[in-house]
Amino acid sequence: MEFDKIDIHELLPQREPFVMVGRLVYFDNEKTVVQTEVKEDNIFVENGVFTVSGIIENIAQTCAARIGYVNKYILKKGIQLGFIGAIRNMNLYRCPKIGETIETTIVIIEEIFGMTLVSASVKSGDDVIADSEMKIALNEVES
Repeated sequence: MEFDKIDIHELLPQREPFVMVGRLVYFDNEKTVVQTEVKEDNIFVENGVFTVSGIIENIAQTCAARIGYVNKYILKKGIQLGFIGAIRNMNLYRCPKIGETIETTIVIIEEIFGMTLVSASVKSGDDVIADSEMKIALNEVES
């Protein structure tokens, strides 16, 4: 699959201006990676930086992109809504600035009963700027 040909909007339930991920760059059964350029008009940019809320939503939407990819290209299903169930061990080392491209990687720790637990890392270049664990709960209804 050529990931650069996938419109990220086809994988997400979110719509502009609330899309916090740019493009899918990698997917396998355990890991998903997206890249996102921090833009000035992003609703979570304040004083020239992407805020903590934006980073949390970026991680959640990376999970949504993974679920959307699985549903669309593997299971041939519609998009499912997901909700943040928990955030644990969140470390924020710095907030990225406008113009930076961040790369968000999620690795599946466990999937059970509609809940997915992931380990997440957000980088700018070689610098880790945030990491966390996040639990996502899926709504069984497809859109």
